[in-house]
Amino acid sequence: MSPQQLESIQRHPHYQALVREKTRLNWSLTLAMLVIYYGFVLLVAFSPETLGRPLNGGVTSVGMLAGVIVILLSVGLTGIYVHRSNRRLDPLNEQIKQECAQ
Repeated sequence: MSPQQLESIQRHPHYQALVREKTRLNWSLTLAMLVIYYGFVLLVAFSPETLGRPLNGGVTSVGMLAGVIVILLSVGLTGIYVHRSNRRLDPLNEQIKQECAQ
């Protein structure tokens, strides 16, 4: 691909929208995961007695539940990314490829 073709793609309004949307999505999901993970780490550091308490008098502790929730939230955020990418970013990418191939 020539430098002129690359430059024309980078100036394309749909390409610029794609870059903006993907960047916003990536940063928002990254921020959400960092808040979740570091919130859990801070809870471990500053309130270990909370995490050590048993759930309903059983064997499983609050910390185990919190750890499972962190894992499930990370899977959920990945699902959000895949869904958004498949629904919005991939079609926009295909549209850019078709328009720039002409």
